[in-house]
Amino acid sequence: MIALLRGLVVEKHPNQVLVETGGVGYDVTIPVSTFTKLPDLGGEVRLRIYTHVREDVLALYGFLTQDEKALFEKLISVSGIGPTLAVKILSGLAAADLILSIRRGEVEKLVKVPGVGKKTAERMVLELRDKLPAATGEEPGAPAAEALSPIDQDVLSALLNLGCARPQAEAAVRKAKAAGASLDFEPLFRRALELVR
Repeated sequence: MIALLRGLVVEKHPNQVLVETGGVGYDVTIPVSTFTKLPDLGGEVRLRIYTHVREDVLALYGFLTQDEKALFEKLISVSGIGPTLAVKILSGLAAADLILSIRRGEVEKLVKVPGVGKKTAERMVLELRDKLPAATGEEPGAPAAEALSPIDQDVLSALLNLGCARPQAEAAVRKAKAAGASLDFEPLFRRALELVR
């Protein structure tokens, strides 16, 4: 499975880029957000790749950042959203706006993306609301949340794996740190687990 592609930009279009590496040209479908940041023709690019395999198709979907690829993968996990529609969604809304719209349940904003109907938008909200990270500036007037350290992220991941909703898990990790819990994984995890219940 192809996960990363680095090479020269041979052709580029708003939804597609042709990347040559090792004498082979790879046709990669991309969202507009990736297209706008591509180098000029002949420039080197490094794309995170999602390889989509069906019985009749082998398609590559490329993203400049791992976060955008992860969001794409979350979108295609929603019933009724395939890779093509997921790219359209990422092209229609900036990643931060998309996350914010889903977390706030703004169906009317989501249906403005071509190909997204009301039922699909509602499914996106229902299935992804608690699975997406908080976008910066989500609470108007609230200070931006401090970034989580690698240990905090491990604790958060453990809480999510136990079935906790992301917003509550993030809040519990922050409260545990603020309450003076040790910065080691186990004590921080135990304190956060107590707070999330």
